[in-house]
Amino acid sequence: MKRVCGILLALLFLTAGCAGQKQNLLLDDFEGKISGGPEGTFDYGAGAGSSVEIAADTQIKNSGAQSLKIIFDAVSGGYMWIARGFGLDSKNADWLVKPQDIKWKKYDAFAFYMYGSGSKAKVAFDIKDSGNELWRFMVEDNFTGWKQIICPFSEFFARGDWQPDNADKNEVLNFPVKSFQFEPRPITKGTLYFDTVELRAK
Repeated sequence: MKRVCGILLALLFLTAGCAGQKQNLLLDDFEGKISGGPEGTFDYGAGAGSSVEIAADTQIKNSGAQSLKIIFDAVSGGYMWIARGFGLDSKNADWLVKPQDIKWKKYDAFAFYMYGSGSKAKVAFDIKDSGNELWRFMVEDNFTGWKQIICPFSEFFARGDWQPDNADKNEVLNFPVKSFQFEPRPITKGTLYFDTVELRAK
């Protein structure tokens, strides 16, 4: 009888522990077709001398069948973007969940996996809020292999170099966030890999 009670008690603690675990929300895992253009699954491009190509990579991946591979050349004065989410020029670039269906107060950060090579390349991770204002978090490739990058909401800053014409520019991060984008920064060139974009539970 004591043994049965002990087992039941252990199960209760285990169940309570599982129920109390924080559940991150998967936004994007870059599975399926990777393409650009109006019918594409990514809104991406480059200008002022910079260039970028994207592809799926099935060898270097964090989870699932593939990761997002970015081949880039970021020159002085140039720019680029590789975006996923809603309200973009590419109609099939949606996340796995709609922004309006997310309970944003349950989360405190974006998180994604990046495959580093120690190149010292700097990468901007931008998000666009409900007022179309762009917010930035900076990352440096100063590690090797897969690493989860945590981007707390509180550490994003409103971009001062450029904002869309329709941005409210109120310097308040307004939810729901509608999209995110990666931008390798000048002056550098190389290849980067990204996977498993989530919202981190508080």
